[in-house]
Amino acid sequence: MPLTAEQLTVRYGPVTAVDQASLEIADGEVLALLGPSGSGKSTLLRAITGLEPLAGGRVCWNGTDLDGLPVHRREFGLVFQDGQLFPHRDVAGNIAFGLRMHRVPKTEQATRVTELLELVGLKGYERRRVTELSGGEAQRVALARALAPRPRLLLLDEPLSGLDAELREQLAIDLATLLRRAGVSALLVTHDQEEAFTLADRVAVLEGGRIRQVGPVREVWRHPVDERVARFLGVTSFVDAIGKNGVVRSNLGEVDADVGGPVRLGLRPTALRVAEHGVRGEVVSQVYRRDHVRLKVRLDDGSTVDAAAPVPAELGEGDSVRLRLDPDGIALLSRPS
Repeated sequence: MPLTAEQLTVRYGPVTAVDQASLEIADGEVLALLGPSGSGKSTLLRAITGLEPLAGGRVCWNGTDLDGLPVHRREFGLVFQDGQLFPHRDVAGNIAFGLRMHRVPKTEQATRVTELLELVGLKGYERRRVTELSGGEAQRVALARALAPRPRLLLLDEPLSGLDAELREQLAIDLATLLRRAGVSALLVTHDQEEAFTLADRVAVLEGGRIRQVGPVREVWRHPVDERVARFLGVTSFVDAIGKNGVVRSNLGEVDADVGGPVRLGLRPTALRVAEHGVRGEVVSQVYRRDHVRLKVRLDDGSTVDAAAPVPAELGEGDSVRLRLDPDGIALLSRPS
């Protein structure tokens, strides 16, 4: 692996901010550090860049220990939440900054700036003042600036969190395409699950400075390592089930899954959907989302579950509904012994 971080520990006095965290990033891979605020994500990223001193562990590139190597010599590109563009320089001047530091000839600088502006969808923006840019445009320029010197690793610390929801969603999709077209290895810090699963090939979930789980996006989403990770990934309730012959059965219904024996179904708010057939319940409340109506439903056994109905849903409090399990909203966990 080009980048390996082994047992990294960062302390601030008596407080351990990162606790023996290990990870690897392959060539061209995007790894997301996902966790709630205060979980140690940004501190871990800064430790990898060399901006935070290590109390233990080491960071290696292609097997070479980077200990003692200054930040500017690690050949890593950095993009932060606010972009940190230079207000006194135009767009081209911002993007070319790292190239000038590397004493790249001006003709090559201009060619690289043009190439990167096309890559980030801002063709013709060379002479724009950065104070005239929208939030999304500014982050695209920050990304282009970080990519300009052809870094061997790109580090992005909450790059989209300052944007409104609609723009953040679109820019996440665009950024995923850009990173793959650029072919650069990247480490992304985010607290936003949708952002992580849109952008990353693999996800590392952090809590309390420790990496709780790391794996491919689909694996982490489908098989959280425990209930705490599952809850962070959107699971709101759990139900016991039994897997046999490719089918998992519970008191809420059954779904196809290649697991056997006792398991726990982790139910996200869309795991139960209104249908013609299924378990019966009564609507307690409803809240409209962009693409569905989220319901609270009291089942015949007295328990209350989340469910989803299509928009528009002509349902009201007290209405009777039937619910079926939707595999896309379910996580599968081992049942605690």
